[in-house]
Amino acid sequence: MMARMLTQVPLPLLPGDAAEIAPGVGMVTGPDGSGVMWVHGLATFAWDAGDEAGRRLAAVQLWKLKAATQAQVAEAFGVIPVSVWRWEKALAAGGVAGLVPDRKGPRRASKLTPGVVARIRELDGQGLGKAGIAAAAGVSESSVRNVLRPAGADGDGPGAGAGPAAGGPREALPVLPDPVARDGERVLARFGLLGEGAAPVFTPGARYPLAGLLLALPALEGTGLLACARATYGRVRNGFYGLEVMLVVLVFLALLREPRAEGATRVSPAALGRVLGLDRAPEVKTIRRKLAGLAAAGKAADLIMALARHHAAARPAAVGFLYADGHARAYFGTRQVQKMHVARLKFPGPATEETWVTDAAGDPVFMVIAEPSASLAGQLRALLPQLRQVAGDGRRVTVCFDRGGWSPALFADITSAGFDLLTYRKGPAADLPGPAFTTVACTDDRGRAHEYQLADTTVALEISEGPRKGGHVTLRQVTRREPASGGAIRQVHTLTSRTDLPAGEVCWRMSSRWREENYFRYARTHFALDALDSYAAVPDDPDRLVPSPAKKAAAARVRRAEAAIGAAEAGRDASLLELRSPAPGHPALIANQQLNELNAPVQAAYDELEAAEAAAAATPARVRLGDLAPDMVRLDAETKQITHAIRMAAYNAETLLARALAGHYARADDEAYALIREALTTSGDICPGNGELLIRLDPLTAPRRTQALAALCDQLNQAGSTYPGTDLTLRYEVKPHPGPA
Repeated sequence: MMARMLTQVPLPLLPGDAAEIAPGVGMVTGPDGSGVMWVHGLATFAWDAGDEAGRRLAAVQLWKLKAATQAQVAEAFGVIPVSVWRWEKALAAGGVAGLVPDRKGPRRASKLTPGVVARIRELDGQGLGKAGIAAAAGVSESSVRNVLRPAGADGDGPGAGAGPAAGGPREALPVLPDPVARDGERVLARFGLLGEGAAPVFTPGARYPLAGLLLALPALEGTGLLACARATYGRVRNGFYGLEVMLVVLVFLALLREPRAEGATRVSPAALGRVLGLDRAPEVKTIRRKLAGLAAAGKAADLIMALARHHAAARPAAVGFLYADGHARAYFGTRQVQKMHVARLKFPGPATEETWVTDAAGDPVFMVIAEPSASLAGQLRALLPQLRQVAGDGRRVTVCFDRGGWSPALFADITSAGFDLLTYRKGPAADLPGPAFTTVACTDDRGRAHEYQLADTTVALEISEGPRKGGHVTLRQVTRREPASGGAIRQVHTLTSRTDLPAGEVCWRMSSRWREENYFRYARTHFALDALDSYAAVPDDPDRLVPSPAKKAAAARVRRAEAAIGAAEAGRDASLLELRSPAPGHPALIANQQLNELNAPVQAAYDELEAAEAAAAATPARVRLGDLAPDMVRLDAETKQITHAIRMAAYNAETLLARALAGHYARADDEAYALIREALTTSGDICPGNGELLIRLDPLTAPRRTQALAALCDQLNQAGSTYPGTDLTLRYEVKPHPGPA
């Protein structure tokens, strides 16, 4: 009791201009960077302007006295909690001197003094080789090459690789310096104490091998991948590699044409880590573990729909026409997977059916995993609610698809849902007479001129299924007359509910469906669209009804019985003809016994047909999958959808960069993607400073390509994007292309 009575009550007194850190603890900072720390009414610590060691000492002591938590101290001093921990370790190891920040820039003066440079040029004039010059001058051969490189080649003389850090003077940058050690943060991450991820920290340096990947960041921001993933998954498990870092890693790997997790084994972790602001990039096991963690949340479909809504908001004109098509992803493993027709292989095989939706330019918007063996018409009907989410309420969007979606009942459902449709007509249709056609000229969305022979009519289609059975749907029919093989002329009928479109635009909009096929082809080649990204599988629904093989066999038996009847009747008729045509002058006499013998095979064939039809009628058309194939499985859909979202973002980012070259590169129509692929793998300098991250890229393989890249960099600088997880504004430059030696 006496001890409690003598305990002094803490004085929670703070100056009026103090910023409170914790109860009774505050900090007063001056405009020049000086500061005073107040603890319960007492000025406890103080530091002058520029005294970084004293400032760090105050932070560490405040934490060690338990006047504030590590997080509170870090927030007050504008650093991350790991920095406070690192300062405490430095103080314990080296005292106050350990808190003095290291000098930025080169650790030692350059050997290339004016005298050394003059000596190198003198030795070069004497005809010595670079190795001899380096030995005589006491420098490395690379320094000799930098001095002797022609002036203005790419800035590789003294001060090679220099870049203006935030507009300041150029100073020499070390080539491939060691990254900032992150051992302490990795230890904290091991015990779950780091937080969600390590913050990027860049070391100024020259000739980083994958610096060109940073060109993709403004375009990646335009796709919305990082923002949508954060909104979908929220906070993820603590670890050294956070959500944004993992997504950027996977996008970078895709842009390097190594989109699978195993591709990380073919990219240097240290080289990739430098453009991530880390000591090294995650490797295969970590990537797989992180993907499995995201898949366990079961939100892959939500992520894809969030990306689709972002796409529609960012490019509203492009989603005025949405192209839908099914895509069979063939499976070549050992598990028992549902078979379906794979169009590019031209035969059925184990596969997973996906439904993709692309915009008017052919860029992917979203995809869904379809039910096995579902028709395109059924998939489109199920997609209508998601299409409405993407398009927004009240907007009338045209849905385009090929003949696989032919169904008058579906057409009525699409128009009733507030959409328009555009598709080819399926089935036999009478050709229109020649006078109905006129020549129509039009220009597409890419400025290309087209000329068609068209006829514009209207057709009424009967609905033969569903709740509208017996009704009709009336559509506009635009018929195109074009040459066919063998010199013939064929007519192609296109149906649409759009009466406001010119007939020529109806034709080229329908033919633009091939842009979606072009995406499939490009993504299969460059982004492993059909790769098996996870070996996981789940049992298929045993109650799912599938076509019965017995029904197929019964139908085949009926067809064989019908063919046997025809053969038996033909044989009987031939025998009767022989009996009725004896030698001339002799009458023909056919006994009943002969007729019965001739009719016996025919009667047997009819009996077989009757039995086959009865068996076919008694055989159900569909049976439970569990009764037919109890070991049937479905491949993991969550991981595949996540990787699809990442690769869609990578493709769209690359496409945005390629289209930005229009008007700046003469061969942009043919070589834009090739140029971007080269630029993404080029080397360059990385110079952080004063709120900016300067990326100064090395020139490309040809001057015209370097000039196009410089124009692209100017456009990216106008975007003002920041590096993910930091406040560093991205700024891009390109070194001049080297001139002739």
